[in-house]
Amino acid sequence: MYVQTHETGGLGSPPEATLFRQARAGCAESLNGLMARHDGLVQAVVRRQALGDLPFAEALQAGRIGLWRAILGFDPSRGLAFSTYAWPCIMHQVWRAVKAHTRFHTRCMADGGLPLEPSDPAVVWEATSVRQALGELVHRLPQRLQYVVVTRYGLKGSLPALYRQIGAALGLSGERARQLHTEALVWLRHPAHSQTLRSLLSRHTLADYEFADALAQHWLRRRGGRHGR
Repeated sequence: MYVQTHETGGLGSPPEATLFRQARAGCAESLNGLMARHDGLVQAVVRRQALGDLPFAEALQAGRIGLWRAILGFDPSRGLAFSTYAWPCIMHQVWRAVKAHTRFHTRCMADGGLPLEPSDPAVVWEATSVRQALGELVHRLPQRLQYVVVTRYGLKGSLPALYRQIGAALGLSGERARQLHTEALVWLRHPAHSQTLRSLLSRHTLADYEFADALAQHWLRRRGGRHGR
């Protein structure tokens, strides 16, 4: 069960209402603090939602986008608990990710991912460009992380592998393989690496980059600054 953090914050910390106002005004520190404080809400939503074939780590990333949007849209003066306001925002974002993931796998061919029966040359060009940019980005990953991503998603034509299978191949536990997968996703999404792909997908606004960087910083704090490579 998710328990909401007390509105007054910790000793020496500003009240949460102040943090929300500061986050909406563009304070990255307040936004990051609220993201970390309410990450348990994302975990609670994801665990209660049917994910289909969407990996848990990707569902969490989608949920955190919903949390980020909820933080920027929340007005404490209305008297509504933040968890009540944020829950549907997070759930909607996760649902969209599940739907997009399902649609992608339904429409893709086994030999590399072009949509079936493309009717528009521009669509074919865009899909090819995205696939090429993604392939180049994955190729830049450190070797172990690259193996995890390629194997997890079956990017070389094989069936997608389970974490326990990936872990066994690397001499690791399934949980450690899952952690490496999360690390790889953080690396791939970071603005320092993903500029080309983000441009193709129209995900290259300042807000997109700031959010990706915030997620990376949050992950590093949880990992104690260790890359685990």
